[in-house]
Amino acid sequence: QKLTWRSKDVAKCTVRGRNSDECYNYVKVLVPRNDETLFACGTNAFNPTCRNYKMTTLEQVGEEVVGQARCPFESGQSNLGLFAGGDFYSATMTDFLASDAVIYRSLGDDSPVLRTVKYDSKWLREPHFHHAIEYGNYVYFFLSEIAVEYTTLGKVVFSRVARVCKNDNGGSPRVLERYWTSFLKARLNCSVPGDSFFYFDVLQSLTNVLQINQRPAVVGVFTTQANSIPGSAVCAFYMDDIEKAFNGKFKEQKTSDSAWTPVPEEQVPKPRPGSCAGDGPASSYKSSINFPDDTLTFIKSYPLMDEAVPSINDRPCFTRTTSRYKLTQIAVDTSAGPSKDRTVVFLGSEDGRVLKVLSSTHPNASFGSQLLEDIDVYNPSKCNVQGQEDRRILGMELDKEHHALFVAFTSCVIRVPLSRFTTRICSIVYYCFYTAQNRFHLADNGARRVQGRHEEMTKFSKCIWRREHILANNQNVKKGGLIAHITNI
Repeated sequence: QKLTWRSKDVAKCTVRGRNSDECYNYVKVLVPRNDETLFACGTNAFNPTCRNYKMTTLEQVGEEVVGQARCPFESGQSNLGLFAGGDFYSATMTDFLASDAVIYRSLGDDSPVLRTVKYDSKWLREPHFHHAIEYGNYVYFFLSEIAVEYTTLGKVVFSRVARVCKNDNGGSPRVLERYWTSFLKARLNCSVPGDSFFYFDVLQSLTNVLQINQRPAVVGVFTTQANSIPGSAVCAFYMDDIEKAFNGKFKEQKTSDSAWTPVPEEQVPKPRPGSCAGDGPASSYKSSINFPDDTLTFIKSYPLMDEAVPSINDRPCFTRTTSRYKLTQIAVDTSAGPSKDRTVVFLGSEDGRVLKVLSSTHPNASFGSQLLEDIDVYNPSKCNVQGQEDRRILGMELDKEHHALFVAFTSCVIRVPLSRFTTRICSIVYYCFYTAQNRFHLADNGARRVQGRHEEMTKFSKCIWRREHILANNQNVKKGGLIAHITNI
């Protein structure tokens, strides 16, 4: 099915002095509201608007909803949106000039509308929003922003994880009324240890919660500062390490000229600022509107945590500093390999390439992360518009059921089979299975046992692949379409 949603405000937009290309309706939010309804928001020629549609028929449901604080005014601005517990959580810019960044909750039947404090750089400072997830009692927002605590070298970007309680009802009429009482944020530390740490400070993309070493975690791709040596890294973070940072010390700057230091524990009021009402330190409070003024005043002034969230094993699981093109997108399969116990990371770059990496995340692993493949997935015949190339990968989605990786560009979406191999030295074979006849066949849902026992290849085995039954568009491979013979070196 196809649905076209055009803006009716193009004339007003161009009168305001905007370029006509900016006055289209760019859809920036497209999320399921429930099992039957799709929620969509568009820039609507700098007049953000939202609609509800039936998933089955794409028929509009109800009237249009004002999109301000739910959708940005401009297509190039970052934003996030998701429904959790019937409420819509959004992160975007709320005004025409993009001067007011906000994390916002709305559209709930029983929950009040809440937002971050307006024009307060301690809460948000020129943020770029990347990902949001619902997990436990919280909604987490992953973003990068200008660091308020590090200004000696001008504007430096740090990556953060921010958190709000789903049952937050705002503060009292005296303090933080209609604002979050649970907003906290902490730095994400993705760095190479040594005598002088090498930081990958700028978050580009992040996964949902998945299992790493049998523990809930998220995995992200980070890059260096814009004025630094080009480099990219993959770092993973345990969710309980994120929680540990939020339960640690707060950070403060006593005067505008002083350094940022931890807030002494004896100065932290009770219940602990940032707690959810009815839980943990605030278990005796039914609602956040009943929190003491001391707690509310503290969280308004000190939302930043002192300790950064450490990455798993205190180092990146993969780095790349040999290319001027940064890695900006990520998708992760944590159940790859014959025993479904290996982690394969797919990384998308600015130049239209996808890297397939065997990730090593266990602290006692006998091998490091290994680059399995580097594929140019950009298809000029499908993706070029009027002869112009835009090779930046904007998004990637893993479809394990159909054994494919979908890669999004500005003008096309490419389907890449997971088992697309070339002749190379392999440490292990993924997305294929071993048979008694010493042949590897493409499996329809990863490695499977079918004709006798399966074995893992060692790093001294060589995969020689022969392509068969390639479909005409060269982006689809029939089941059983790749065959490999094994020769030992």
